[in-house]
Amino acid sequence: MLLCLDVGNSHIFGGVFKNEKLQCSFRHVTYPGVTSDQLGIFLKTVLRENNISDIIDRIAICSVVPSIDYSLVATCKKYFNLDPFFLSAAIDTGIKNYQAGTGADLIAGNLAATTLYPQQHLIVVDLGTATTITAINHQLYFLGGAILAGLKTSMTSLQDNTAKLPPVEILQPQNIVSNQTIASIQSGLYYGHLGAMREIIAQIKTRCFNSEKSLVISTGGFAHLFENEKLFDVIIPNLVLEGLKIAANKHKTL
Repeated sequence: MLLCLDVGNSHIFGGVFKNEKLQCSFRHVTYPGVTSDQLGIFLKTVLRENNISDIIDRIAICSVVPSIDYSLVATCKKYFNLDPFFLSAAIDTGIKNYQAGTGADLIAGNLAATTLYPQQHLIVVDLGTATTITAINHQLYFLGGAILAGLKTSMTSLQDNTAKLPPVEILQPQNIVSNQTIASIQSGLYYGHLGAMREIIAQIKTRCFNSEKSLVISTGGFAHLFENEKLFDVIIPNLVLEGLKIAANKHKTL
């Protein structure tokens, strides 16, 4: 069985695959100073509570939080007796033109997208701590991307940098404007993000793909918030885990 861990700035999103099928998924808050024992006990508990008794014989990780990579490696060795596979821009995934600093989660998502929808122009939108919007052409050439602050990050910024604006629940507001502060913040967050994504996607279609047909794929914790906006062609919540699985399988056969 394959254990995949997508280590992001807010959460560690994980999943266990058996015979290419996802058996369970889970989340753990990402925080500095987490120890190998804390991670190991959590993972072992997740496996037990999901009735997974088969032996984990491979672990694949994509991490954008270098400060906890040491703990991740120690967890794999101590609790599973395994050396993990780390996805990075140095790994050949078949997609060309990645730079050294390209995020491993972005690489995993793009790999899954191009595998599921081959020979197509693709736009991949990942709504997490940051929102990334990337473009890959039908020849598997990474054209680049745009990065903006995610919804929760934007909300936290307002909270931390103003004296009276409170934290709010992130949701689709009923009205575009409101005379209530909380509803006003929710409207600004939602429609501001929607407008930014719509414009960037439109510009990519025009400037990168010359208005040729392209597919917009979305993933990440906030993707479903916009599912009725006709912005995305398909939403795949486990896109990064699927890409990490594909990369690990490619690496295994080398």
